[in-house]
Amino acid sequence: MSLFVTILSVILIFGFIIFIHELGHFTVAKACGALVHEFSLGMGPALLKKQWGETTYALRLLPIGGFVAVEGEDEDSDNERAINRKPVWQRILFVGAGAFMNVLFGFILMVIIVANQELVSTTTIAQFQEGATSSQVLQIGDEILEVNGAPVRIGNDIVFEFISVGSEPVDLTIIRDGETILLEDVPFPMQTIDGITMASMDFLVYGQEKTVFSTLKEAWHMTTGVVKQVWDSFFKLVTGQYKMQQLSGPVGVSSAIGEAASLGMENLLLMVAFITINIGVFNLIPLPALDGGRLFFLLIEAVRGKPIPAKYEGFIHAAGLFLLMGLMLFVTFNDVVKLLFA
Repeated sequence: MSLFVTILSVILIFGFIIFIHELGHFTVAKACGALVHEFSLGMGPALLKKQWGETTYALRLLPIGGFVAVEGEDEDSDNERAINRKPVWQRILFVGAGAFMNVLFGFILMVIIVANQELVSTTTIAQFQEGATSSQVLQIGDEILEVNGAPVRIGNDIVFEFISVGSEPVDLTIIRDGETILLEDVPFPMQTIDGITMASMDFLVYGQEKTVFSTLKEAWHMTTGVVKQVWDSFFKLVTGQYKMQQLSGPVGVSSAIGEAASLGMENLLLMVAFITINIGVFNLIPLPALDGGRLFFLLIEAVRGKPIPAKYEGFIHAAGLFLLMGLMLFVTFNDVVKLLFA
């Protein structure tokens, strides 16, 4: 894949993911009767502008974001249609709608991916890879129910739980000959990916015929698996189990998109699904300047019966934005270093 095509693909993918996110905010704002001044894709000078009703729709020069300008979103307004004058439950829906749309888009992509596969997966062992160490304990026909106490329902769940477990011993709850058995410290080969050590799944699972229900089920569990993985990774980063150097920013993600695209459409769709779900879930983390931080203040307001003064909330979000920009610069520098010395 040429560099130009890769860059163009990254711009289009991120642009569409941002469009989906802002569309969520826009749709809820309109549904609540709030005054929307502008719906913009991109930042910087406007390339195209179109006034439709009371809202301006714009395409801007820099493909690095987007925004919905809603009356009363960032400061108090006396306009009766300002979002800050809407009931707190409507403002909660407004703030959370962007992340919801990102995750919903990821789920739709997962449905497309599963629908184009011949079979959907089970958690029943069908075959061991050559030299599989887990075959010392496991048997063909064993149905895996839990990995270290976490329930698994499809083959991808097992992979996600192996990532969560990391280098810790793997305990499996299985069904064998109709009996539920707990197998402790099952031996698996270890692998290291991007500095993260984890057990490697050294067996294959049976597939089963697709139905509409099983397709939606597989796509749902693939989506929730990514959601869980994002939260788990954030927790491990905060607690020091993951290092800051293991984070990837736009440069690293762009490189991954290029690699995924070279492997075919299914891998590219899977990568896009991972990115949009990650963006949606990350935005819900209760950090200042993120949607999750705004939701946190709204929940406090719902409990207190009155909002935190806007100037104090504004200071906190401004500080959070400054820190997030610093983090973005760090991970971008880290990505460039990894690419140069890979």
